[in-house]
Amino acid sequence: MIRPLLAGIGATPAFTRLAPHVLPRCDLAFHRLTGGRWTPSRLVLPVLVLTTTGRRTGRPRTTPVCAYHDEAAGSWLVIGSNFGRPEHPAWSGNLLHTPRALAAWQGRPPVAVTARLLTPGEQEAERGHILRALPVYDHYAARAGSRGIRVFRLTRPEQPVRPG
Repeated sequence: MIRPLLAGIGATPAFTRLAPHVLPRCDLAFHRLTGGRWTPSRLVLPVLVLTTTGRRTGRPRTTPVCAYHDEAAGSWLVIGSNFGRPEHPAWSGNLLHTPRALAAWQGRPPVAVTARLLTPGEQEAERGHILRALPVYDHYAARAGSRGIRVFRLTRPEQPVRPG
């Protein structure tokens, strides 16, 4: 009941203008204050806190991202919607440059992961999972236009990477 209402709010122009500036900062602040146990966005979306290596600076960059936890595969899908804005989120470019990262999920300590960009066919095959994590995905994809939305599979290094 509440998710469809919030999905409607998430598609409004005011939300998509304001949220990129407010939500990541709030999520990171609460993530730090609660020792990684909680972020406000988790009330409506599954959130993974991702630490990448900055492609220009080489410094750690931490950001909350919308994710689907594929428990059967022991991996995550992370969705680079950037609220449908015209540019890709910086973290996705960082993963393309350096696919090794750290992922903190639902209060657990961060784990090392390796990212692999899904092909368009793989994204289509994962569509149900993507929509479960981010109900406004189609709206954001339409707003993003030709840039498309990058979706990555994060796997732990000791796990085999699922082929496409």
